[in-house]
Formats: sequence, C-alpha cells, structure tokens
Amino acid sequence: MTSNAIRGIRRKKSSLSEVKIAVLGGPGVGKSALIVRFLTKRYIGEYDHQAEQRYRNELLVDNEPVLFEILDTCSKSMDTLPSSEVIAWADGFLLVYSITDRQSFNWVKRVRLHIAERKGRGGLSAATTLTPTPQVPPGVGGDVSPTNMGPPMVLLGNKADMVHLRQVSTEEGEILAKDLECSFSEVAASEQVHQVASAFHELFREVQNVRKRSKTSLLDRVLGAKATRIYVRGKSDSALPKD
Repeated sequence: MTSNAIRGIRRKKSSLSEVKIAVLGGPGVGKSALIVRFLTKRYIGEYDHQAEQRYRNELLVDNEPVLFEILDTCSKSMDTLPSSEVIAWADGFLLVYSITDRQSFNWVKRVRLHIAERKGRGGLSAATTLTPTPQVPPGVGGDVSPTNMGPPMVLLGNKADMVHLRQVSTEEGEILAKDLECSFSEVAASEQVHQVASAFHELFREVQNVRKRSKTSLLDRVLGAKATRIYVRGKSDSALPKD
C-alpha cells in the first residue's frame, strides 16, 4: 500500500463522526425492529432477547460517514426505567412508543423526567459535561451553555400501520414532542425504510448541533474571561499617579 493511500485512510478515519444512541421504550414497542430496519433495511418481526444489545455500523448521513453505536435496551416491564449508566453513556435518545399501547406512551412521559433527573441538562455524555469551564463574571460571554441544553431526543410513534388498534392520537405525540422540544414522527418499522432512517439521521444532527453549541459556548466564555481580565488590568493601570 502506498504512503498516499495510507494517508487517505487516516484522513477518512479522522473525519469520521461518531454517535452513541440509546433506543428507549417499553416492552413490545418495536425497538429492535426499528434498529435492524435502520441498519440493514430488513424487517424482522419477532425478537426475544433478554439483555441489552449493542450495534456498531458505519453509514452515510448527508453524504458524510458516521459511525453509529446503537444500544437496544431491554425493558422487562413498564416499571423498568433505563439505568444511570445507559443515560450517561448515550449522546442522544430515541424515545419509542407504540400507537397501539397507551401504557407505552405513558412510559415515555415518565422516562423523559427520569433522564432529566440523571442527565441534568448537560445535553451530551459525562465526558462532555465534565470538561472544565473557566470562571466568568456574571453577564460575560452570553447565556448559551451546555448546562442550558436538553439532551438530544427524537420521539417515534411506532406501528403506525395498525391504525385500527390506535390508542394514542397523532396530536398527543405532537404535544409531547413540543414539550420535549424534539422532532416527532409516526412510523411503521414493518413497512417503512426511509422514514425510520430519517429519525436516526435527525437525532445524529441534533447531537452534532449540541456539540457545536457546546464548543461555541466554551470559546465565548474563555474569550469573555480574557476580555474582562484585560479590562480590569487597564482600569487599575489608569488609576496610577502620573509622573
């Protein structure tokens, strides 16, 4: 292999974006079917796994390579909520309910409060929220910061092909998504490929947006702190007696 080819591979690897997505939902809502549909474009209707499963696959989003690491959580019952480890691990959350199951919709409403309590409003994983932040006087550098951002989420109402069994209206999903400040759609993992992929792509874009805002906020705070120190030093210098 030539040196140019090796450098090309290194450039490709260095430009590869990565995202960790936790797919959350009550039992039987179709989480595994959605993940497999997204990664393979195939539909498998019956799953019987008793533990969490993790998938890794490189796919294109907006013509750019993205390494998706997707956690298929395993809810034993409607009383089971995601662990603190899962919440800390994920960059973003795909919240799934079935339009044919009112309990699964109520589960999603409970889990978003559960996430907020454990994730705070840090937006991203613990590695991001633990980044040291310089001390900045009040009012300097703006008020947009990682702590003011909610975790990236996308809300999905699955089994949209089973409208004759509907228990949750589209309007209810839209209202919840507005409350969560996230995108929402109803999909059918058994029939749709593009719509399912769009939900994962949108969540990746949200994660990237939060990352960019986090970097911008940190830069603004650093520059604001430097500007304040320069201003204070200049003021004290001017107070010295003149010769």
